[in-house]
Amino acid sequence: MTTAQPQELDVQPTPLALLLLGREADPRSERGVECPGDLPSPSDPDLVARARAAKEKLGDKVFVLGHHYQRDEVIQFADVTGDSFKLARDAAARPEAEYIVFCGVHFMAESADILTSDDQKVVLPDLAAGCSMADMATAEQVAECWDVLTEAGIAEQVVPVSYMNSSADIKAFTGKHGGTICTSSNAERALNWAFEQEEKVLFLPDQHLGRNTAVRDLGMSLEDCVVYNPHRPNGGLTTEELRAAKMILWRGHCSVHGRFSLDSVNDVRERIPGVNVLVHPECKHEVVAAADYVGSTEYIIKALEAAPAGSKWAIGTELNLVRRLANRFASEDKEIVFLDKTVCFCSTMNRIDLPHLVWALESLAEGTLVNRIEVDKETEAFAKLALERMLALP
Repeated sequence: MTTAQPQELDVQPTPLALLLLGREADPRSERGVECPGDLPSPSDPDLVARARAAKEKLGDKVFVLGHHYQRDEVIQFADVTGDSFKLARDAAARPEAEYIVFCGVHFMAESADILTSDDQKVVLPDLAAGCSMADMATAEQVAECWDVLTEAGIAEQVVPVSYMNSSADIKAFTGKHGGTICTSSNAERALNWAFEQEEKVLFLPDQHLGRNTAVRDLGMSLEDCVVYNPHRPNGGLTTEELRAAKMILWRGHCSVHGRFSLDSVNDVRERIPGVNVLVHPECKHEVVAAADYVGSTEYIIKALEAAPAGSKWAIGTELNLVRRLANRFASEDKEIVFLDKTVCFCSTMNRIDLPHLVWALESLAEGTLVNRIEVDKETEAFAKLALERMLALP
């Protein structure tokens, strides 16, 4: 990925104690692109009792959401688990809950705030739990891209389709320009809808999901797709390339799913004869093309639930989920392994650990609102418009 040149930030270093408590965010902190090599060690067991006590004290006032990629010590306190959009909808269906504690990353908490009522308050236990993919498309960059499309004379022919893994600002841009949101489960339906509206799609921010859906599901060619690089003039594309393209893909990707390679697939097939390779559509196109099965997180879980005893599976998605599934189905003699030999989990997802969750729950139990995620009303209105278009997809 091409990156912009580092810029000096006019900020003071955030005190380490505040970062550890989740009360501040450091703009110079990592954004989920490192692979430390192993999962973090478990937190102090005493924190389990503290979390239970705080959650019990809050009662129905709190509703805890746990994304599939969260570590086990956190997921045990979730009232519901699921992918980002399912969790946001679950929160909206619990209007009696004053506090929605979202154990996930920032864009997910934003979606929950957009869909819940004004009386509900969404809390992210660690404000530094971001998403490297969502961070790859800023409102300023996307506005500049639209100017480029306008200058090329094609903006009126373009419908933006933004992945759920995007900021509220990007969702609002999408709603304002007649587009829709999609998930990894309904991306095909979203693209079919978009092409019924106009001739071209601007797909944000994950190039791989956009490419895989267009080529694998809609039957387009790789030549129908171009990649817009926000760090290069004109997106690194000529006017002719933009006019010829059907799919204008944003140069973004998931830092975890993007690590899987064709070598990973070939290697696991050699190591485990008869293995089924099942990957998420955020993986690179060559990985998806070489896999046996491709689908969303929910699809992966259901596929393994339905798999026969004794079957072997290599899964190309986040490590916390793969390990949880391997443990869950071990008694059914299902062999489930991580697709890559290199251990890699989502670093920012793992910022939501037990110390942060305990601090958030205990603060709420004491009557102190912390780490509230709140989307401004104008952004919320346009973002909700895009989400409603998704919900109305045929």
